[in-house]
Amino acid sequence: MKRVGIIGCGAIGSLIAEAVDKGIVDCDELILFDRDMERAERLQESLDTASIVVSNLDEMLRSYPAVIVEAASQEAAREYMGTIISNNIELIVMSVGALLDSKLKSNRIHTPSGAIGGLDAISSVALAGIDDVVLITRKHPKALDMDNQQEKLVYDGSAQEAVRRFPREMNIAAKLALTVPPDRLLVRLISDPKTSRNTHEITVKWAHGNMSLKFENDPHPDNPRTSALAAWSAIKLLKDLLEKRV
Repeated sequence: MKRVGIIGCGAIGSLIAEAVDKGIVDCDELILFDRDMERAERLQESLDTASIVVSNLDEMLRSYPAVIVEAASQEAAREYMGTIISNNIELIVMSVGALLDSKLKSNRIHTPSGAIGGLDAISSVALAGIDDVVLITRKHPKALDMDNQQEKLVYDGSAQEAVRRFPREMNIAAKLALTVPPDRLLVRLISDPKTSRNTHEITVKWAHGNMSLKFENDPHPDNPRTSALAAWSAIKLLKDLLEKRV
């Protein structure tokens, strides 16, 4: 029996559960956990797929999920990663920033590509030698809890500091910092009232050429801080992990 645990029943966790409900992901039962029990119960009530709501991680582990998806926060990821991995369960981490300062290493920890692509090419050129990588992210002010009326540079610096200061908005920076040498990565975050999308522009200068990538994603309707693509990349990863267990 294929069971999937979801930690965090907000926008991303709900979209993953809905993908299971639609048959996009082959799963027999969902195990839902959110510190807001009512939110987990509301998600359960919206599903046709068999599901249970649990009150803590230990209760989730006793249901023997094949895969657990963390879709809550960096704090939750840091708190639960070690226990999940020690129980030999595959873990998908959405709050990728939690991995930047983690000493935990395991081939059971998986990170989706998030709101960008091209990471296979970027990781390949990293082996040859990268001169520098620049990530420019543009978001509408409301996604950053701001109200500026003109374009404003909110942050310009390292990926580690970007993820520390914007833990919910800059998972892309964390993903790139796990793909390329972090000291070669510069991150700029712009609050732009003229944009309606979350936009990520990546430029890479490497030993044998240059690379430019641009992604324009509609924000998730329930959480403008993230893009729907972030959830769909996790859905694809979850689908692949479960299919390997057949």
